[in-house]
Amino acid sequence: MDIRDVELGAASAPVATAGSAPAVATVGVTKRFAGGVVANNRVSFEAKRGEVHALLGENGAGKTTLCNILTGLYKPDEGEVLVDGRPVRLHSPREAQAAGIFMVHQHLSLVDSLTVAENVVLGWSRQRGLGFSARQVEAEIGEVALRYRMHVDPRAKVWQLSLGERQRVDILKALYRGASILILDEPTTVLTPSETEQLFSSIREMVAGGSTVIFISHKLPEVLAIADRTTILRKGRSITTVDVADTDARQLARLMVGHEMSFDVVPRAADAASAPAPAPPVVLELDHVSAQGDFGTEALKDVSLTVHAGEILGIAGVAGNGQRELAEVVAGLRPFTRGTIRYAGKPVTPGDAREVIDRGVAYIPEDRMGTGVSPKLSVTENLILKSYRRGSPHAGPLLLMKQADAQAARLMERFDIRAPGPRTLVRQLSGGNVQKVVLARELSSQPRVVVAASPTRGLDVGATEYVRRVLVDAAKQGAGILLISEDLDEIVELSNRTAVLYEGRIVGVVDTARANYEQLGLMMAGAAS
Repeated sequence: MDIRDVELGAASAPVATAGSAPAVATVGVTKRFAGGVVANNRVSFEAKRGEVHALLGENGAGKTTLCNILTGLYKPDEGEVLVDGRPVRLHSPREAQAAGIFMVHQHLSLVDSLTVAENVVLGWSRQRGLGFSARQVEAEIGEVALRYRMHVDPRAKVWQLSLGERQRVDILKALYRGASILILDEPTTVLTPSETEQLFSSIREMVAGGSTVIFISHKLPEVLAIADRTTILRKGRSITTVDVADTDARQLARLMVGHEMSFDVVPRAADAASAPAPAPPVVLELDHVSAQGDFGTEALKDVSLTVHAGEILGIAGVAGNGQRELAEVVAGLRPFTRGTIRYAGKPVTPGDAREVIDRGVAYIPEDRMGTGVSPKLSVTENLILKSYRRGSPHAGPLLLMKQADAQAARLMERFDIRAPGPRTLVRQLSGGNVQKVVLARELSSQPRVVVAASPTRGLDVGATEYVRRVLVDAAKQGAGILLISEDLDEIVELSNRTAVLYEGRIVGVVDTARANYEQLGLMMAGAAS
């Protein structure tokens, strides 16, 4: 299939004949925002009854905007939405839900202090007035959960549930309220492999019963595993719709980004050297470091590590074994209770983030929106968050915003941050561009040490490739990279050495080039060292 041929036919979608109307469709939908941003440009697609239809595209391709139109959050500037072949005008989420369209967002909307059943019926119930029965509601929710293989206790408090169980509650809420068209936005981001398979089993039950599931994801293996058809969006346009059985990951990636994708391993910084070199200096050293978690228990236990200039040290481990605490301790955001941390041989005060920044440490947190940026500030303001107190652009106590904007524009070009301008609010950017803002701020100052925690989580294949290459380039320029990731493939592909963290302890450090997945997996499970 030639991409140019696909794009020529991208403006129109097949028109359903009588009796075969799709469950939901858009025809020529366009949505514009302030600043000249066209999020959707004549997008056409259709999803059938009883199918899983994937929406695939890079971050910023227009997937979420399109779904916000389908659920009544946005109104299209042009084009129309059809449900069962009939044009509809969805002015609010309530009207979309009346048409059977529900969306489960990536960030769940639950009240932790309420029970599962209370969350499901919050603000809505089949029962009215004095006839309301909490026990009957719990029984009905239990029946829905059983039908779709979503095992969850209706009487459990939400705060007691895992992230996977909480997602089931949000899905149950939609199913209980009569969803026939269910949109799942990046549903596997926070799930373990076993929870992902449980979700897929539930999705299969939904479509077997005649429902339609629109599955938004950037994970190509998952799309190939669960979807019947997929529509590819690129730069706000619908490129084509393909049967999943007739395609593969390479073709889907090529359609997403508009060019052939390299699936080869990104070369490690040390691998690129043409000749042996003297041992580089140690830029980061943890010497018997311990630290407490959020609830006062010991999260890091006697951790000792070294990172050399130009090296990527990967930290592998199952989620919840101290990775977040390790990243925060090294970045100065969490005090350590015992041991010593040295940057370029000099010890640092526990929990002093400003001192750590002054030592040349960059931090790319796992929660890019909650910790990495301030969403309500502009691109410019986010780029100067760590430097506005010193250096350019300032004049005494005054901040020179004209100079700051010019500096931001240069960084936007260098790091390929796609936004209308430096004054664009970060909350208006896609996930990939938000991560590029973080990278631009943290890496433009030539740091000695980079702490990268799950730097590609939630990103599409194009943005993932970009972030990995930026990290490798930083190592080639002499930075020591501490790469903390739950993606074992990422660790193996990028790291020179891999340390395995289990229950807050380092259980082993191996030369990544000589390691194998079985060995690393056993170490991550605490079964080997």
